Amino acid sequence: MNVLVVNAGSSTLKYQLMDSDTREVFAKGNCERIGQDRGIFGHAEFGGEKVVEDALFPDHASAIDRVLKCLATVDVKIEGIGHRIVQGGWYFDDSALVTEDVLAKILEVAPLAPLHNYGEAAIIEHCMAAYPELPNVAVFDTSFHMSMAPVAYTYPLPRAVREKYHIRKYGAHGTSHRYEWMVAKQLLGDDCHRLLSCHLGNGASLCAIEDGVCRDTTMGLTPLDGLMMGTRCGSIDPATVCYLQREGGYTYDEVDEMMNKRSGLLAVSQISSDARDIRAGADEGDENCLLAFDMYAYKAMQQASAMIASMAGVDTITFTAGIGENDWTIRRAFCHCFEWLGVRVDDVRNQHAVGRGPQVISAAGSSVTVMVIPTDEEYMIAKDVERLTA
Repeated sequence: MNVLVVNAGSSTLKYQLMDSDTREVFAKGNCERIGQDRGIFGHAEFGGEKVVEDALFPDHASAIDRVLKCLATVDVKIEGIGHRIVQGGWYFDDSALVTEDVLAKILEVAPLAPLHNYGEAAIIEHCMAAYPELPNVAVFDTSFHMSMAPVAYTYPLPRAVREKYHIRKYGAHGTSHRYEWMVAKQLLGDDCHRLLSCHLGNGASLCAIEDGVCRDTTMGLTPLDGLMMGTRCGSIDPATVCYLQREGGYTYDEVDEMMNKRSGLLAVSQISSDARDIRAGADEGDENCLLAFDMYAYKAMQQASAMIASMAGVDTITFTAGIGENDWTIRRAFCHCFEWLGVRVDDVRNQHAVGRGPQVISAAGSSVTVMVIPTDEEYMIAKDVERLTA
């Protein structure tokens, strides 16, 4: 099935037109700087070089309009459209064929992810108007985590408040974590039951998966919770928000912007949120960069321990996303923290795992199988479109 996969961010849009069976990508590209004075549009076809040009995207609807017009010249018939939706709220424990009711619910839960869901809904509406004969499928980042037990997802706040505002742990990166489980299980078979999935990128989260079921995850009500990330602070004392407003005079918006866009690796390294820049600084002996990486690995180790405890053990650890797939030093530091658990990493395998597909990097005799599995959320979305429209 030829599926157009649309992955919208707060100011970006990525897309792939692919065959859900062969995984061949016919066309792909991106729209950057949506809603800003100057945008960028990139497009590539049939494995060719990407053509990049200036563009203007006042909103997400204008961005998808440009994409659809460009794809109309590609000699491939689109048979379905899949949309990555950040927040499915309390409604969706699986992907869903888009109807008026589904679209209304995406908008209803948008206050939980206002920078994403509104733009994503606008894209769906535009696609449905442009191609009314095509099925649209919404694939939610949160749906995989809806299998968590109440003990894991419930916040200890007054019940009336929780229920009125739908406050609970929702998690994120569910499509990526689901892919990690699928591939690890395919490769390891009966040796894989309790998986710790480590999605480590500019946004980062861990997920405890037991026999395909999410037991717990590190992101919470919003993607700000959990690990230290590129620009997000992750889990801190929640009273910090009140303290900054009361004693520092910061407004709610200023604290929100600080903790989401000016914290994490950027704040500690003081040079960048990009792990590559920080790695270069660390190699040159920059103390702030060294601390940033040490904190990143340490905090990941801390929260990984909680994930492992939630499923009473671990037999498989997978690394994915930008840092997880490409920075062997972070993987080594993380795994060294679990030497007490019998985790052993083969340094040669670890250093040569980049760009080689799914790879086992654990050493002989390791009590846990450690793998690098490059994520493919687009493929998972395309398969969901196929599954729900067959």
